[in-house]
Amino acid sequence: MKVWIFFVLLVAGHAMAAPEPEVGTNPVQVEVGDFDEAIDVEEETVEDIVDNPCLNYHCKKGKVCEVDEGNTPMCVCQDPSTCPPADAEFEHVCGTDNKTYDSSCHFFATKCALEGTKKGHKLHLDYIGPCKYIETCLDSELNEFPLRMRDWLKNVLVTLYERDEDNNLLTEKQKLRVKKIYENEKRLQAGDHSLDLLAHDFEKNYNMYIFPVHWQFGQLDQHPVDGYLTHTELAPLRAPLIPMEHCTTRFFEECDSDSDKYIALEEWASCFGLKEQDVDKDLII
Repeated sequence: MKVWIFFVLLVAGHAMAAPEPEVGTNPVQVEVGDFDEAIDVEEETVEDIVDNPCLNYHCKKGKVCEVDEGNTPMCVCQDPSTCPPADAEFEHVCGTDNKTYDSSCHFFATKCALEGTKKGHKLHLDYIGPCKYIETCLDSELNEFPLRMRDWLKNVLVTLYERDEDNNLLTEKQKLRVKKIYENEKRLQAGDHSLDLLAHDFEKNYNMYIFPVHWQFGQLDQHPVDGYLTHTELAPLRAPLIPMEHCTTRFFEECDSDSDKYIALEEWASCFGLKEQDVDKDLII
């Protein structure tokens, strides 16, 4: 977890501040388990499982496995005091209650204890790092955000394609689509481009951006795969970006145009400037 978060912060910061992704990985590759999903448990032998049913029992973040009097495993809220102490500042996380937690473990343990309450329902992981003052996102700045984000997504895919010999970073169908972008002589190379150039390139080479926008939606829509993005599903992308891109929260809030707490593919595509006729669920590979 420590390595992933640090790695993601470096990539997200470099890619959004200056759109030349030195590493070129995708922030959604941060372990989704740290944003509300089941804890991975190593496989054990049958004998081990019989002796301790919790060895192969999965609990969501913030919960741990215990056995009752009948030796039946069950998930209970973890005591925050049992979480390992943070070794570095980047392990801290900020909740939507504007409170800094020592680590994601401390955060989810606290959220679990509030389960079933109004406060617990509203509490989410906001971003990685200690809570800090986030500047107000102006309308003009909000309009600039998708320019950088689109270009970044395109460059992330191109870099994954370049490095994906036997790493299974992309599926074969994804490789075919990215190959067309990679080999296009008109493709704007990664670099520290002006907003005017990014806007011009989007207008002239619009088709190169259609698949990257769909691809990112598919990467996030995982728990469950239902064609909608929730706050939890957005967290792996939002959390590393908010401390460096102060328009991140407002951008995703306004993507939810009908304010139903879910971002549909059509809403997502519209936020990134795609035309309605180019929204294609078949591109979510």
